[in-house]
This record gives sequence, C-alpha cells and structure tokens, in this order.
Amino acid sequence: MKPGRPQPGAPVSVPWHRRDTVTLAVLTVLALFTRFLGLVQPTSSGTPVFDEKHYVPQGWDMVRSSFNPVLGGIESNPGYGLVVHPPLGKQLLALGETVFGYTPMGWRIMTALFGTAVIVFTFLLARRVSQSTSIAAIAGVIALFDGVLLVAAKFGMLDIFQVLFIVAAAWTLAGDMRQVHQRWHDAWLSGAVQSSGPYGPRLGFRWWRFATGVLLGLALGVKWSGLYYIAFYGLMSAFWDLWLRKRYGVEKPLAGALVRDVPSALASIVLLPALLYIWSWRAWFASETSVYRHSLADGTIAGSDWPWLANLPDAAAGWLYYHFSVLEFHGSLTSSSGHSHPWDSKPWAWLVAARPILYYSSTDIECGDGNTCREMISLFGTPAIWWLTIPALLWAAWVWITRRDFRVIVPVIGFAAGFLPWLAAFDRQMYFFYATALIPFTAVLLALALGNIAKKGTLREPKWLVKLTGAPIRTGQIIVIVYLAVVAASFVYWGPILYGLRVTDGYYESLMWFPSWK
Repeated sequence: MKPGRPQPGAPVSVPWHRRDTVTLAVLTVLALFTRFLGLVQPTSSGTPVFDEKHYVPQGWDMVRSSFNPVLGGIESNPGYGLVVHPPLGKQLLALGETVFGYTPMGWRIMTALFGTAVIVFTFLLARRVSQSTSIAAIAGVIALFDGVLLVAAKFGMLDIFQVLFIVAAAWTLAGDMRQVHQRWHDAWLSGAVQSSGPYGPRLGFRWWRFATGVLLGLALGVKWSGLYYIAFYGLMSAFWDLWLRKRYGVEKPLAGALVRDVPSALASIVLLPALLYIWSWRAWFASETSVYRHSLADGTIAGSDWPWLANLPDAAAGWLYYHFSVLEFHGSLTSSSGHSHPWDSKPWAWLVAARPILYYSSTDIECGDGNTCREMISLFGTPAIWWLTIPALLWAAWVWITRRDFRVIVPVIGFAAGFLPWLAAFDRQMYFFYATALIPFTAVLLALALGNIAKKGTLREPKWLVKLTGAPIRTGQIIVIVYLAVVAASFVYWGPILYGLRVTDGYYESLMWFPSWK
C-alpha cells in the first residue's frame, strides 16, 4: 500500500436468516400460483398459439426422434422453414412434452417452472448485491407483478429460458465479485499482497465464475443473443479484477490483471460457454438426417456463398454452413429491406413498454345483454414498473458515479447487455419480447432505489399505524408500501389482458390507454 492510502475494507456480508427463507418461500408459492393459473388456456382449437407454433412442434420433433436420454432428438419442422435458434430451448420444451405429451400442459409446464425460477433468482440477485432481505423482497414483488415476465412464462416459447440463465449468471457473477473481493482483503491482511511481486497474487480457482460460464453457455444455447451477455459479463469481471488490484496497491495492476486474471476469465466466460453451446448440438451431430448435416457431400456448400467450408470435415462444414445460413436469415430481417410487422417495436420503445405484442385474440364473442366480448392476451409491461425504467437507470448511474455505490454495477451491466446491442441493429425487425430479460434488472434497481427512499423522512407514530406495524414508520417506508400497492393494483387492473379473461369490448377499450397499445 502507498503511504497515506486508506486501508481497503472487506465486502459487507449479512448472513442468510430465517426471514430470507420465509420471504423467498412466500414469493415462490405466489410465483407458482400466478404462472400456473390458467396455464393450459388459451389454445387454437387445442393447438399452439402465436410463436408457439414454431417452437412447440420443434420440441415435439425432438421427442419423437429421440435417440436416447443423453442425446435427445433433432428438430426438423420443415413446414416452417429453417430452424433459426439453437436447440437448447426446444430441448427444454421437449422435457415437458415427454411427460405430458403434445398438450398445452406438455408444452408450457417448463416455461412456467422457469418463469417461477426467474422470480426466485431476481430475489437472490437483489439479496446478494444489497445484503438486505427487505430490498430483495421488494425486487421479488416487483418481478412477481410484472406482466411481461408473467406472459413469457405462460407460453411455449424460448425467451423465459434464456432470461433465467441470464439472471442466474448475474447472481453467480455477483457471488464471484464478492468472493474475490474477500480473497483480496484476506491476502492483504496476511501480507500476501505485499510479498507477491509487481503483478500481485494469484487467488485460486473461482467456482462462482465457473458457474457463470456454465449459465452463459446455457443462455447462448437458447438464443444467440446470449453472446451479448458473455461479452458484457466478461468485461465486467475483468474490470472488477483490475479495480481490485489497483485498490489493494499492486504495483502493476493492469499487467497483473492481464497475466493473472484474464486467462482464467477467458476460460470460464468464453471457452466454457462455447463448449457448452457445441454440446447443445449433440443430437444434430449424432443424426444422419439433421438439416444440412451432409451439405458438403450433397454439393450444397459448393454452390453457396461460403465454398471455403468445403475444406473442413463433413460434420464441421455442415454445422458452420447451417450457422451462416441462420445468420444470413437474421441479417435479412430489416425494416429497410421491406420486412415489416404490425407489432414491430424498437429498443427505445421498450424503455416505457410503449408497444406490447398480441399473443392471443378471440373477438366477437356474444356475452348477453347485447354486448360483444373478447379474450385477449398481450405481452404487456406493468406500467407502474416499466414507466420508471429510465428514472431507475439515471438514479443508478448517479449513485455509481457520485457515491461509488457498487451495488448497482451488476444490474446496470445486465440491463445494458440486453439493451445496448439492439440499438446498434435498430433497423432489424424487433419485438417487445426481446426486452423480457431487462425487467429482472430493472426490478433490482428499483428495489435498491426504494431501499434508499425507505430510510428517508421523519418517524410517524399514529396509533393506528403503530398498532398495525408494531413500531413507528418513516415517511419513506410509507412511500415504498404505497408504490408496491400500486404495482400490485396495476397487475390486477390489467389482469384481463395478461390472463385472457373474457371482458366486454368497452372494458377492453378502457384498458387501452394509448393507441400504441392496440
């Protein structure tokens, strides 16, 4: 340490208590109830609806063509053209279909379970970064009552699978950041830092970061957008290591980070996810009838835009040809090339949930008294949550820069990974369900901000309040309680378009506050 430099402190750690367990258990039960309520409805005459029509049959393909429990099966689904997402999400859908068959419960049970787990890991992430049960509970409640996370968990699509892996990876990475901070502090107290040379010490194997790599590999195996999180989480881990080496007085912190930290970080957060991604294609490699499996032998590659693939072995050539074909497909889905959709939604609209997307519609239903009713389900963000996205991000940036409040680092980076890359590709056809991964991080940021607000204001001691709470309560705490009540009320108010409840056309119109919501 340089003379006059203050002694660095250890990370604050609050042990897990029974209150954490009880709070998490209650949230889990509520999440299960809200996600499984009406899960098997709606259908299109017993068949999938919306984009379930792509992924559910692909999962069923895997069930019917399964080689064995380890390899699984392949998806072909030729009626819908090229399969444009990696296999893992469909493999997860296939698990439910294996147990419950080609039924609504079969193709939705896994998404409902994963959707429940997203609430759990939102709580755990907030608990880990804040070391506060109250803040974690607030984050869990916000996530519980968000319409986007609810609807994403009630349809046989892929997004909720990736969201869970992304949020769980943020939780494990936050665990790594806390653990390595503690290791640095222990090494400094023991004198190991001072005696380790100009690069600083090695700190041992980092299992939390290894787990992060596993989860990021699973996220990539669901959708290619997992690459964004690999990049952002990897950079965050590297810069955290660099900051710690500077904080504890390493003579050459940048060189030390490059030599001591970056190689292992690349192994855990880049190489491991890549290997797991390849592993998710195991059934494709094992099958002789997979799409493009023998594109080299049948001459497809020779006449393509990538004839150099012919220099590779048959399996590798076919696999890469498949990937380039999918990349070409995604690259062609641009607004400027004529691809348009009535529910197209750009990233800046996600920040205020300006353009929900319709998943199910049944209109012109006779419902007595001369009224016409309808049943509609939209991927609809609870306004009391989504309308505070921008204020929450601005607050997080402010406290990070001015107060060195490092609790916001992980949720801010997680949000950025799911938002900023899409700005660079704004011409691409996009939909609101791309923003599903944003809301857990927004929930954590809002909870951290509300935690600060709860400490503000004077103590109030009206008799009825003391009788209700058993103690005086601050004005800030009242604000937090009122806000959470508004969130829950908003969830109930817009519940008809989240659960597909039958309502009159007039009532439905009363829920559509803005033209962009229709």
